[in-house]
Formats: sequence, structure tokens, C-alpha cells
Amino acid sequence: MSQLLKWLQLQIPMWVVLPVAGFLFVLGVGGGYLIRGELDPTYACTQSADICADFQNFWKTWDLVDRHFVDPSAIKPDAMINGAIEGMLDSLGDKGHTRYLPADVAAAERESLEGRFEGIGAYIDVRDEQPMIVQPIEGSPAEQAGIRAGDLILKVDGENVRGISVDELRNKVRGPKGTTVVLTVQHVGEPTPVDISIVRASINVPSVSWRMLPDNVAMIQLSQFASRSSQEMKQALTEAQAQGARAVILDLRNNPGGLVQELVGVASQFLPKGTTILLEQDRSGNRKPYLAEDGGVATSIPLVVLVNENSASSAEILAGALKEAERATVIGMPTYGTATVLRTYDLNDGAQVRIGTTQWLTPKGEVVFGVGIQPNEQIDLPPNVVPLSPSQAAELDRNALLQGEDVQLARALELLYATANGP
Repeated sequence: MSQLLKWLQLQIPMWVVLPVAGFLFVLGVGGGYLIRGELDPTYACTQSADICADFQNFWKTWDLVDRHFVDPSAIKPDAMINGAIEGMLDSLGDKGHTRYLPADVAAAERESLEGRFEGIGAYIDVRDEQPMIVQPIEGSPAEQAGIRAGDLILKVDGENVRGISVDELRNKVRGPKGTTVVLTVQHVGEPTPVDISIVRASINVPSVSWRMLPDNVAMIQLSQFASRSSQEMKQALTEAQAQGARAVILDLRNNPGGLVQELVGVASQFLPKGTTILLEQDRSGNRKPYLAEDGGVATSIPLVVLVNENSASSAEILAGALKEAERATVIGMPTYGTATVLRTYDLNDGAQVRIGTTQWLTPKGEVVFGVGIQPNEQIDLPPNVVPLSPSQAAELDRNALLQGEDVQLARALELLYATANGP
């Protein structure tokens, strides 16, 4: 309980920007790019006397619950503390972004950014309270067991999961290698749910995958901005051009964002040195530009970027930078609208709190919070259609791609095929 008191009494010298030590962590969809900070281990109520006095209502309520609530077994101090912290942060209006991460969630997100974890090997999401499979990872236990992109997840080990959060869903699906989890899923277009048993394994996930499409168009998918994303992107672009790529489709759909250093590294592959990638603005209005670095390997090749409503944080920044520099045409749907720069602070027992301390703007100073990046051409996918992965797209010929259900990809190909210097 003393931990909670310290947190709820916390003043915010945490707004001060601390040195970045290469320890940056990503959120799920709607997350921001993160900068790690440290907390002073001692606190006192430094607010006004009225605020400090009002805080006594919290302890009065705690004691009343402890003494009088009808079901004593429901009184779980850890859950009450977590709920109080989450409620405090939600009151800031940055819900789902500025947030508290229990130790297990914080550990899972660290693993994800390192590109390795133990689980089934699938990208998951929750849309309109319905958990679903965004995409199984190629060669993963999920794919081998029969999990498909677009599957609705109805139950996990027999427990109904509708309305669950992404973090809660991730914690239920992940687990030690060698253990089994049973997902009750409904495949797209099939009325009867099926139970699929999946044996968890160690998963190593590259954040960049690519395939050559007909007429030498390279489709490169960036799933998140993880610890090696800029290196992987440079390698993919180098390999694609060596194999004759004459244009690139950069797929940022369903990319939740990630590390700001990796964002700069990826953007620098496409933009000339010194080009502004984003502006970071503190609460006093001071702005700091992030600029493209030297050494880009794809600064002139024809480029189309795909985004959707789940493209967030660093994915939005990259799309906005390429659009405003007129380096690429952006196709898809308005992005998520994340714009708070998060700093991560460690709490006791492995928990963390992430607080939005600055916001990012496009290179031209446009606000993105709650608005997102507007594509050059707004095109939505038909209901229940899941974006094609590079490997799936590479199995189709030109006509099948142009006439397929992934109309965002089809339009990107049309633009590139129509470009005078393109394929």
C-alpha cells in the first residue's frame, strides 16, 4: 500500500527529459515510442495541503472496503493497487497510451521488442471487443496448427475472451515453450468454431520480411520498430535492389510502432541526409527535430506506403515524413492518431509506468494526436479481408494481385505500374 501512496503523491520532475540509454520499449496498437527514465526512490506529498488532505479519502475508502465489503475473498490488494494506478493514469485522457504495466506485461513487451519470446507465434489484436488473429508468423506453431489470418478468437483454454484487452489476451496466449494452449477460433467464412491445440515454442521474429512481386516490385513489410529493424530494412532493400527491384511497396499496416532510434534508422534508408523526420514538442512548446542520417540505400527508388487504422506511433511518423517530403504516395486509411512520446519508469517488482511527456508533430508541424496521418488516397479493405503478407502476395500473378481483395495493395501496384520510370 505504501507503493501506491508514493505513486499517487508523485510530483512530476519526471517531465524532465533524461538521457536515452538505448533502453526503449514499444506498446501494442496505440502505443508510442518510448524513452526510459529512472525514479527517485523516495517521495513525499509535495502537492498543496488541500490535495494532500484530500488523498486521505483513498485510505478511508480502502479501510471501509477492507472492513465491510460483503465478499472478503474479492479483496485482493494487488488488484486494488493496480486498479487505482490505472484509474489515476486514465484520468489524464491519454488512455491506453500513458499507462501502468504490471511486471508480467512489461516483461512480455521487452521480449517482443527483442524479437524473441515463447508462445504460439502470431500477431493478435482486439477490434470492437473481439480478439482476433492478425497474422500467424511464417513457420510458427500457430501456422502449423492451422491458425489463419482473420480468425476470431472466441476462447482461450475454454475461457470466453470477448471484451478482453490486448495485454490480457497476450498474457493468456503466451507461455513457456513445450506447454499447450487451446484456442477456440472461428475461421473467416466458416460458421462453426473449432478448437485448435497449439504447443508453444521459442519464437524468433524478424521485424522485416519481403518478397519480389511480379514486374520486379519489392513488397517489404515492417511489423514493428524493434531492436534490429533499421539493419533488417537496409538489408532487405539492398537484397531487393540487387535482385532487380525497380520499385518498393512499404507495408506499415497493423504496425504498432516502437523504438525511436530504429524509426530514424529506417526513415534514413528512404530520405536524404538532413531531411526532417519528425518534430518533438515539449509542454512548453519547444521543438526538437529528428533528422535523417547519411547512408540511405533507397533514397530515389519509386515508393508507395500502405497504412491502416492500426498503424500507430513510429509507423505514423514514418508515413507522415515520407508523405510530407513527397518521397512516397501513402495509401490506405487514416492512421491511429498516437502522438505522445512516452518515457518509461521502473517501479517495484518489475512493474513499469509509461507517461507521455512530450508529443510529436509531422515535419511541417501538423498535430497528429486524435487525427492520424491522412493518406494521399483513402482506400479501405472490404469487411473481413485481411492484408496480404509478402509471402502470400508473391504466390499470385499480376492479374490476381490487381483484382484481389487486398485493394490497398492492388492500388499501390497500379500506381507503380503507371509510373513512367517504374515497372
